[in-house]
Amino acid sequence: MPPKDRLHQLNRHLTYSPSYDIPLNTPFSIAAKLVDDFPSPTSTASGETFHTPDQRRDLSTSAVSLQEEGKRSKPAATTMSNQAPHPALLIPGPIEFDDAVLQSMSHYSESHVGQPFVNTFGDVLAMLRKLFITTDPNSQPFVISGSGTLGWDQIAANLTEPGDDALVLHTGYFADSFADCFETYGVKATQLKAPIGDRPQLDEIEKALKEKKYKVITVTHTDTSTGVLSEIEPLSKLVKKVSPDTLLIVDGVCSVGCEEIRFDEWGIDAVITASQKAIGCPAGLSIVMASGRAIESFKSRKTRPNSYFGSWQNWLPIMQNYEAKKPSYFATPSPQLIHALHTSLTQILSRPLEDRFRIHKEVSQKIKQAVTDMGLKQLASKPENQANGMTAIYLPNDLKPPEVLPSLMKKGVIFAGGLHKEIATKYIRFGHMGVSVMDPQRDDIDRALKGLKEGLAEAGYKV
Repeated sequence: MPPKDRLHQLNRHLTYSPSYDIPLNTPFSIAAKLVDDFPSPTSTASGETFHTPDQRRDLSTSAVSLQEEGKRSKPAATTMSNQAPHPALLIPGPIEFDDAVLQSMSHYSESHVGQPFVNTFGDVLAMLRKLFITTDPNSQPFVISGSGTLGWDQIAANLTEPGDDALVLHTGYFADSFADCFETYGVKATQLKAPIGDRPQLDEIEKALKEKKYKVITVTHTDTSTGVLSEIEPLSKLVKKVSPDTLLIVDGVCSVGCEEIRFDEWGIDAVITASQKAIGCPAGLSIVMASGRAIESFKSRKTRPNSYFGSWQNWLPIMQNYEAKKPSYFATPSPQLIHALHTSLTQILSRPLEDRFRIHKEVSQKIKQAVTDMGLKQLASKPENQANGMTAIYLPNDLKPPEVLPSLMKKGVIFAGGLHKEIATKYIRFGHMGVSVMDPQRDDIDRALKGLKEGLAEAGYKV
């Protein structure tokens, strides 16, 4: 089947909508609800018979205005050839996906312990080593079905034990969540908080490390709630000097694939990330890279991990066997997502990572300059604190996100509202990573900047 036909087949439930005219992959689909009556199968022009998921749905009364809003929305760039028309998704993840990545998910069903799939999974693990820039044979990549949040559970369950202490560097919402995860596993989490828009300073971290022995220290590389970027290499050097037994854990969910990470060179013990952000693959895969030192720490623990599904006791031999191209089984993986990840990683590694990091930085600087030129301020207060994969923008004149975001939707772009609990109604978030940045034929970024300027003007702000 030609690629175009495969992608059409993948998208048919998004484009065939007898009851309403908006594709299900927009924010409006959350207003849909299941109904009891299920129509008979539909026949396609080719004679193929299938049930369309949207035939089982109707819209609630509250969604009518959203339906009309969707009709008025401009589609994303016309260069997005084979995908169903939709506004460009420019939130800090999930992001827009390349056609080839989506096509990979239409792969036929296959055995998860069959040699062809095992070979694909093994290739994925090998490519992850290149993405994280690690050549240490003792390090170990993990790819497990689940949200990026599963990465927190893996760290807490496998690298800490009840009664241990964890130092959590706080730059926003996700540090609170990581700390809460540790507490769930009986670990005492101490948060070192910075003012909103800033990050803990090295002298503050050094003081904290000298006051108590911590099993792990965690840092969110890019906090998606604030757009604050934390420094990793200087932090690693500090930890090695002051508390060498403490494991350095990096939450890279919003940074891997768009920010520089040199796993071996910087002496990182674990990085957790997910498939749906800068890596450019649909959500559903928790990805972890663990150092040899982290693996040894896991093997020397005194108690069994307080998790079954997330236990490396179960997953470590599976990942080692997959990487060696040996069929193995603990729990069923997600074959279609693994194929999509294989395609995405192949694309990423087809050019030097330095180019990818540079391009993300250049586009980020362009966006941040445009934001400044509009008279707007960022949450990340200093240039060195500002992430390259997203920008968190304070709204002017006491405007609220609902006064701006619908206008952006009409112009063909989707931004996210605020997430930090203390200031959530005061700002919006613009994600700029992956294919929207790397594909020179796309106009996502220019469309977004134009839409932001026009949307603010429509809301009464003179740019």
